Amino acid sequence: MVTRRCATLKAARRKHSSSDKASQCIPVRGEERELATLARLRPAVRMAISPGSDAAFSGQKPTRSESPRSKKFLLTEEEIFYMNCRAAYLTVFKSSLDNIISKDQLYLALQHAGRNPSQKTINKYWTPQTAKLNFDDFCIILRKEKPTSKAELLKSFKQLDVNDNGSILHSDLYKLLTKKGEKMTREEVNAIINLADVNADGKFDYIKFCKLYMATNEQCLKTALEKLEVDSKLRRQQFGSHMEGSPERDPSPVPKASPRIIRKTDQESFSNKGDTSNSSLATARQFKTSVSLTVTMGADSNQNSKLIEPHSIKEWQGVQSKGCFFLEEDGEIISHQYKMQIAQRSLVYITIKPLNLSQAEGKPSPWLSVDTALYILKENESQANLQLLCFTELRNRETFGWTGELGPGIYWLVPSTTGCRLRKEIKPVTEEAQLVCRDETGELFLTQEFRSTLSDIFEVIDLDGNGLLSLEEYNFFELRTSGEKCDEDAWAVCRENFDTKKNELTRQGFMDLNLMEANDREGDPRDLWVTLHSMGYNKALELTEACPFVIDIYADKCKPRIKAVHMEACSGQLEKAICKSVLNKGNAKVMDGYENIIIYTYKRDTWITSVIENKSDNKVIIHINNELSRNCVNNRGLDIFAVEVAPKSTMVCQHVMPLNERQEWIYYCVYSLIS
Repeated sequence: MVTRRCATLKAARRKHSSSDKASQCIPVRGEERELATLARLRPAVRMAISPGSDAAFSGQKPTRSESPRSKKFLLTEEEIFYMNCRAAYLTVFKSSLDNIISKDQLYLALQHAGRNPSQKTINKYWTPQTAKLNFDDFCIILRKEKPTSKAELLKSFKQLDVNDNGSILHSDLYKLLTKKGEKMTREEVNAIINLADVNADGKFDYIKFCKLYMATNEQCLKTALEKLEVDSKLRRQQFGSHMEGSPERDPSPVPKASPRIIRKTDQESFSNKGDTSNSSLATARQFKTSVSLTVTMGADSNQNSKLIEPHSIKEWQGVQSKGCFFLEEDGEIISHQYKMQIAQRSLVYITIKPLNLSQAEGKPSPWLSVDTALYILKENESQANLQLLCFTELRNRETFGWTGELGPGIYWLVPSTTGCRLRKEIKPVTEEAQLVCRDETGELFLTQEFRSTLSDIFEVIDLDGNGLLSLEEYNFFELRTSGEKCDEDAWAVCRENFDTKKNELTRQGFMDLNLMEANDREGDPRDLWVTLHSMGYNKALELTEACPFVIDIYADKCKPRIKAVHMEACSGQLEKAICKSVLNKGNAKVMDGYENIIIYTYKRDTWITSVIENKSDNKVIIHINNELSRNCVNNRGLDIFAVEVAPKSTMVCQHVMPLNERQEWIYYCVYSLIS
């Protein structure tokens, strides 16, 4: 399957083919659009005939899904999101701790959240290997699967409305829903046709259907919120919501929750608002034991362990590679990962720092303040058996580095950022940048602002910094923006139609490729915006949800080699590496009366990391309270939350950094055992 840009490349070849061949492509495109349209409509149609939908499809007016508490308190979008997540989840389950254990339960919970997914969507999240999903998994799915709007639904139906009169013949509807794509049964279609309010004279009135469909979604959510509001027992649970930050904290939205994160309830967050002593008293009896930690850090404390460049480094051999941290919609961070080869035992100097791009004057560069680190792991017999050697813990301004001796072999370099400063943007963008324009002859061209942004993107994806894009480098870009790779055939077309050198794409060729994509869409910028958002840009063309970085490696005895091999989530091997380093270097505190539960705290000059080790045979739930910390921000984005630690395991609990490095910061955290 080819990507959008790869399809554009192949379109270039079609321009030189006969008109007969070109015309043969038109029915295929039309059929693809029709199948895509049906894929969007089927979930909505199925919802109309699902149990519990009769009331909504009997002519009732839409109701706004707003709980009494949200009227009383001004909630952020994030708080409303988590409240709605809880409401939907607790409509199906007794507790946020209950797991989803079947596809049917997942479908029902998503339906109560107004998502109404297709079978393909369900299969995406419930694979043959899935045994269960928890509340946090559910929240992640809701972030990814946006509810369908009335406008989108109407637009999809209009594409099937050959007469453009607001209705579809029953015979046509039957053929569309039972013969193409994810087929519906005869009984399902008959049930749709028998809905009295949206059918008359052998026609399906999709305008009325859309109105009632939205009413059903609203009613499902409204019912769930009312149930949540009334049931005080559910509101007292310790799970499932946002804690409002204290005034000193960064108000950024929550990053991705670990699959083991459990949030504090809405009820506690607001009933004890501004009174931490009452909050503590109200919940103290639920805790079996607690342990507190206090760390006071001075202003500009990073000067204590400064990174020093080896004095003879000019005589060493070096190599450089670039990469990028990308912030996903659900708050997860992914990045390039690398293999490094050292041919003979050498003294090695490795650094990582944010990449300084040529931002236009007046535009912010928030990524330059993002912390970066590099974990160095030795490859033994397999990738699954990697040995942590060290990480870049010394700092000189924005550069983090490490110096030491490495023997010959293959090493993995895994970039890391705490996530404290790479956060979802909350500032609304009021004006959208223009990407393309037409000149007086009607020809499309890229605006200067967009060209400047594309030039910066080229700088980021040109990993080896040679000013050209290889197929390998370009495919990292394709994987990020479209999830697929460009094949050799499409790359051959690229070399034929765009400026290349040594079989690699030049910066001008990259610009022309994007212009061709704009022309292929007749100036519609939506696909271009998909690319820009995937690369971390907002509507003002500001890089706010990504952090490009550059890695430099020097060795005194041989020329090191580095190659980007993956672009993956910053978890897995990285989580293991962080846990191991904290256990080796951090201070340990045992839970009083529970010697198998240990809190490790590792303090560096610029950040603090805590890890929880559970040596027992049972899972434990630990409540974390950061309310009394000052001038701090953590990667969870929460003052109060809870984590579930599996038996015989360790997990990263949180990273903490100063909001303002020029001021003193105090980390005060209370860890309490719930169960």
